[in-house]
Amino acid sequence: MTVGGMTGGVAGTGVPAGGVAGSGVPAGGAPAGGVDVVLPCLDEAEALPWVLERIPAGWRAVVVDNGSADGSAEIARALGASVVHETRRGFGAACHAGLEAAEAEYVCFCDCDASLDPGLLTGFVRQVADGESDLVLGRRRPQGRGVWPPHARAGNRALSQMLRRRTGLRLRDLGPMRAARRKDVLALDLTDRRSGYPLQMVVRAADAGWRVSELDVPYLPRSGKSKVTGTWRGTWHAVRDMRAVLAEGPANGVGGGVR
Repeated sequence: MTVGGMTGGVAGTGVPAGGVAGSGVPAGGAPAGGVDVVLPCLDEAEALPWVLERIPAGWRAVVVDNGSADGSAEIARALGASVVHETRRGFGAACHAGLEAAEAEYVCFCDCDASLDPGLLTGFVRQVADGESDLVLGRRRPQGRGVWPPHARAGNRALSQMLRRRTGLRLRDLGPMRAARRKDVLALDLTDRRSGYPLQMVVRAADAGWRVSELDVPYLPRSGKSKVTGTWRGTWHAVRDMRAVLAEGPANGVGGGVR
C-alpha cells in the first residue's frame, strides 16, 4: 500500500516533487524497484500526520507500531501507511520488523517523531541508486537551542570516535536516518534489537567493505519527549547497548551482494 495524498517536494531543500534531476530517481520520485520507508513508532500520534505527508510521492511508508497506547497505528493506517505491529519492545526490534516487512529494492529508515524530514531521503536514495554509496546516513544539524541535548550530543561524539577506532570510518553522526538496498541490509544479519541496532548496521557494513557516506539534514524539535536521549538514563542505556556492539568481532560472511 502506498501513502496516498502525500506531497513529494521539500520546501527550502531543492528537492523537487518529481524526483531528482540527473539521478537514478526518475520523475515520480521512486527509482525502479521502489522505496519503502521504515518508521519505528511508539506513541507518535501527534507527529505522524507531519511525517507521513512528507513521504515522497510513490514511496511506501511502513509504520512499525511498537506498543503505542495513543492510537498511533490507527492514525497511520488512516493516512495510508502500511502498519506492522511489533510486540517486542526496542528500537532495533521495531526497525528490523519494518525491514522484514519491506518489499522494495531500496529501504530507508527515519524517526517518526517529526525531528527529521523524510522528504530529504530522495537524496539518500539517489546516491545508492547511482552507485555512489552503499549506505547513506543523515548527519543531524540542530535547528535551534535545546534540539539536541548536550548529554546526547556528547554520547554521539564518543561513539563516533569509538567507531573510528573499530572500523576506520570517519563519521560525525550515528543518527537514525539512512538508506540502502534492502537485500544488502538483510544480508548483514543484524541481531541487536535495542538501541544498538543503528550502530550495528554501520559496523557490519564497514566490516563488509561497504561505502558509507553522510549527508547533512536539519534536526528539528521533536514532538513529545525522546524515549532514548531525553534523559541521562536513556542516553546511558543507549551508549551501553552501542558499546556492546563495538565490542563484537567482525561477523563472518556479512554483506554479500554489495557491488
